[in-house]
Amino acid sequence: MDTLLLHFPSMAKPKQKRPCCSSPDPLTISHSPRVSNSRIDRHLDMDSLLESFLGLSDSSTVSLDLSFDRLLESRACDSDQSDMIDRALRLGSALLEAGKRSARKRASMHNAVVWALPPDLTIKVFSMLDTQSLCYATAACSFFHKCAMDPSCYANIDLRTIVPKLNNVVVSTMIQRAGKALQSVKLGIVPGPTSLGSSQPLVYTIRNSTDASGFSWNDKRSRQGKESSVLTRSCLTSLSGDNGAPGALLRRLHLYNIERMDNAALCTALSACPCLLDLEIVGLHVELRQTLESVSKHCHLIERLHFESSKTGRDDSLKVPTCGDLVNSCPHLSSLALKGFKLHDYKARVLVKGFRKLKYVDFTTSYSITGAFLKNLGGNLLEVLILRDCMHLKEVEVARFLSAVVAGDFKLLRNLDVSNREGLASEGDWYRRCYSPSFIPLKQLLEERPGFLLLAEFPQEGSFTEVEQMISSDVNSDFSLASQISSHTSDGSLFMSSSESSYNSDQGSGNEDSRDPGFITYEESSDEVDFLCV
Repeated sequence: MDTLLLHFPSMAKPKQKRPCCSSPDPLTISHSPRVSNSRIDRHLDMDSLLESFLGLSDSSTVSLDLSFDRLLESRACDSDQSDMIDRALRLGSALLEAGKRSARKRASMHNAVVWALPPDLTIKVFSMLDTQSLCYATAACSFFHKCAMDPSCYANIDLRTIVPKLNNVVVSTMIQRAGKALQSVKLGIVPGPTSLGSSQPLVYTIRNSTDASGFSWNDKRSRQGKESSVLTRSCLTSLSGDNGAPGALLRRLHLYNIERMDNAALCTALSACPCLLDLEIVGLHVELRQTLESVSKHCHLIERLHFESSKTGRDDSLKVPTCGDLVNSCPHLSSLALKGFKLHDYKARVLVKGFRKLKYVDFTTSYSITGAFLKNLGGNLLEVLILRDCMHLKEVEVARFLSAVVAGDFKLLRNLDVSNREGLASEGDWYRRCYSPSFIPLKQLLEERPGFLLLAEFPQEGSFTEVEQMISSDVNSDFSLASQISSHTSDGSLFMSSSESSYNSDQGSGNEDSRDPGFITYEESSDEVDFLCV
């Protein structure tokens, strides 16, 4: 055993440096057959030595340990002993890494041989995985890693997380890998537990304690205060890289609670996405007006726009000209959700009446809406209308609208939500609230629209007894108000047409807001009325 170890001259005695004058010319080394043969001989000696070393049986491990101790004791100087130990550790580490590298290489070759699918089909399968599963597959072996580097695997990037754990580098790397194949990006902090790998859309509801995520708006705000995302305003800069190739064909962009995102960064990102069809913004500290102006300018093909304010009831930046530009520039919009903004009725009318393909409208927690915008809408394709928790929504406007539905207007409307945790505003006395749905012509509604879903959930002070009696005694239907309240749907598609009626031709709707505090009447804002007429 000692004889074997003595074959390592570097371990037995430190190598002496040759004098500079004896160093051969590098050119001579590269062209000298004698030197080349010497190198070959040294490689053969190393191969032979390593083969002999690896040929030791497992029982020789104890002898190896004793031999090393004897060699170590033969060094009188403490520094020589330390040097020998360091050399042994480096040699063992190098041999260990060589073994692991060869094992990975053999495993990769083995996987490529025994894997049932060819590389092209493997890439196709990987392209159908969610982002987290794709990362797991990438780390499995070299063969999977090579297949997972194909741009098509990163066409749909989903980096939504419950706790902050991403940075700009991760986002940029994946966007760069996708390149021109990029179609969808979902990014940010979601407010509660959800299946991030599923294809089902997330549902967010401001100030709604029964939202699908299981977290209330207050819970969401408290989480935002304690957890700061590591993503910054430049997290989407890669969309503009490579002459705008990554963002050129992007179809879907969903951004959630990225606290450091600002107006300039978001507008820059949108300017790189001319083919965007689906934009969802939740909890970003960006202004509604600037965002819609950017959408109008750059995203003319957009079909779905979902914008939830991070400052409920405090963003009053939207102007009627901005609404008009959005209507004219984005004619394909079919789903519109503006939640938590100060949205006056005349602005809502420009949007709802202007978009000819509009199918879904959600103005949840819109602070200034009274419902007057529902008059004189004309023909449209609305199927779902959500006015949940709109503080200034009036009982009389809801009653008029439902009467119009019973009369035959809005024939494709199938879902209406007028629930309000503070009750509906009463006509005449602004501070009186309506907590009872007795004003709803439910009997006639269910007779005319058997499949109609009406959500009218009010505080506990309200009573549904009268309506429930009407259902049980007068209507032969399985439809019940209890099921209406509990079966809340968030379907994103709508189709509704309406016929002209006395409700649609009501000319007195322009002055309804003048009796409520905090509203600008149509007479007081003549410049915006003129724009409406145009």
